[in-house]
Amino acid sequence: MNTSSTPDLSVHLVETTLFFDLLQLVIIIAIARVAGHFARGMRQPRAVGEMIAGLMLGPSLFGHLFPEVSQLVFHSVSPLPISIISQIGLILLMFQIGMDFDFSHLTEKNNRKAVIWISSTSITLPFALGFGLGQWSAPYLASGIPTLPYSLFVGAALSVTAVPILGRIMAEYGLTQTRVGAITISAAAINDVIGWMLLAVISSISLAQFSLISTLTQLGLLAVYIAVCWLIVRPLLRYLINRSDLTHSRVPGDLMAAMLAIVFISGMLTFKIGIFAIFGGFMIGVLVHDMPKFVALWKKSVGGFVMVFFLPVFFTYTGLRTDITGLDTYLLWTWCLIFFLIATIGKLGGAYFGARMAGLNKHQSSTIGFLMNTRALMELIVLNIGYDLGFIPHNIFTMLVIMAIITTIITGPALRHRLPKMGHKIPVGIDA
Repeated sequence: MNTSSTPDLSVHLVETTLFFDLLQLVIIIAIARVAGHFARGMRQPRAVGEMIAGLMLGPSLFGHLFPEVSQLVFHSVSPLPISIISQIGLILLMFQIGMDFDFSHLTEKNNRKAVIWISSTSITLPFALGFGLGQWSAPYLASGIPTLPYSLFVGAALSVTAVPILGRIMAEYGLTQTRVGAITISAAAINDVIGWMLLAVISSISLAQFSLISTLTQLGLLAVYIAVCWLIVRPLLRYLINRSDLTHSRVPGDLMAAMLAIVFISGMLTFKIGIFAIFGGFMIGVLVHDMPKFVALWKKSVGGFVMVFFLPVFFTYTGLRTDITGLDTYLLWTWCLIFFLIATIGKLGGAYFGARMAGLNKHQSSTIGFLMNTRALMELIVLNIGYDLGFIPHNIFTMLVIMAIITTIITGPALRHRLPKMGHKIPVGIDA
């Protein structure tokens, strides 16, 4: 009797989980599109609306006003399927960001110098300020949590740049084919690779598992991975693409299947190296960025689905863990303002200083500073890691989510103010 009933119970569980996952996806996609249109109407990137939609669906609004309905919709089944969907989407988004940029500007010595300066100063200054802020705030905001790992995670959280959202913002403002755009996205990518390595080290230290030999091995494996991608995988990809029929309006099915497999394998490799799977997607995108016909067809075939379906899922996943109503005192909001100001001073100031040291003028440098200060997606990823490990308290998690959204919101107005002074004409009607 028990044996015969087991399959029935299993099928029922799967069907129940599927029902609630589909319900969540319908709500997420609908609310994200509405919020995205609203953001566009406010002259903000669509991603800003999608992030705010994620917050609205969490305990900050929907869960606060309708707790029983929220519990039924979002907490009746395990969140694991939705989390996995969001991670797959991030990998595909990073692939698209990687292939959407013109890196020919980096053949110039001065541009390479700028990337090195900007990437280094825009991670060291905010990390130092973040670590100091962690040490200062720990007795007040993180009691019961070891001060060192808490401070290290705050430093890491203040150091990252949101490469995927940065790419979308730059596309909307017509910067992807410019010198400033190529320098910024390259510096941001280097910044975040260093940031992920740093995060891996911090996680090891925090969990008392740090090993110098392991860290050096990780760096060596990363170097081997990059070399193999450039010397072996890149020619293979060019061979596959050149042999495919790209005369139609969509990527051929066989080529799409091969590319998806390669992107996911690359993500698996970077995960095993320790810099997280999403950068495996970015690396493969970089390898094919100079094949414009394929890039155009891929974006037409797959790009829109990634933006509409996958990305809002991650924002909602984070929004479900963020409760703004928990910041219920004047003191907590004061700390929230302090976190925002120090994060902005560190990132914008570090990038601006690096750009000026590399010889860029003040308008180019300030533009790069505001772009690098875009936190959004990557900030949320770091926060979720620190929160899951137990080293970022819930209130700090909320404060830093707010910081990530505000720094992204101010990027648009800052660009509209700075770009004309740079001599750059802002395009109209691009929906990245």
